[in-house]
Amino acid sequence: MLTRKTIRAFLDELASSSPAPGGGSVAALAGALGTALTSMVCNLTIGKKKYADVEEDLKKVLVQAEELRGIFTDLINRDTEAFTKVMEAYSLPKETDPQKALRRAAITEATKEAVLVPLEVMKHCIDALALAQEVATKGNVNSVSDAGVSALMIHAGCESAALNVRINLNALDDADFVGWKSEELESVLNTSSMMVEEIQALIAGKLQKS
Repeated sequence: MLTRKTIRAFLDELASSSPAPGGGSVAALAGALGTALTSMVCNLTIGKKKYADVEEDLKKVLVQAEELRGIFTDLINRDTEAFTKVMEAYSLPKETDPQKALRRAAITEATKEAVLVPLEVMKHCIDALALAQEVATKGNVNSVSDAGVSALMIHAGCESAALNVRINLNALDDADFVGWKSEELESVLNTSSMMVEEIQALIAGKLQKS
């Protein structure tokens, strides 16, 4: 399992000639890294007298951030598993017409799953950005740069996952599915872009005052 490897072992596998893990797993990892930073800012704020008035809010954010970090971590593995299923589908025999039909169906099903996994990453990035915005607003001012990095990493995860959604949509002939998911992708990506800009503007303002 990828998430049980050391950082060095994961990077070595990522750098190898194997196509998986690839960009999709990295997108989920970016989300996990950003969300972990959100948790860190919470932990550096909770218990400080100066921030007693927001402590309960940040305790709730911490719980949500840790839940999301677990989801992103799981998605690192799920993306690689989805890609592996696509490769397995393409390797099915295609000597007879029934075999060809079965192979086409398997490729379509596996490719749709390879769309849905990174799209799930994107959706969770929106939830994670909302938490990053809250810690940027209420968290320990000495960690405001970490809140900014959190937002940037999460948005990078969203944009990266979008690329994986697009490349898999391009391989599908199901016009309804492609149209529906393309619209969903654009909506989520636009929301992520808007949110990260707002957070970075907030961070910039706080940095100027510090």
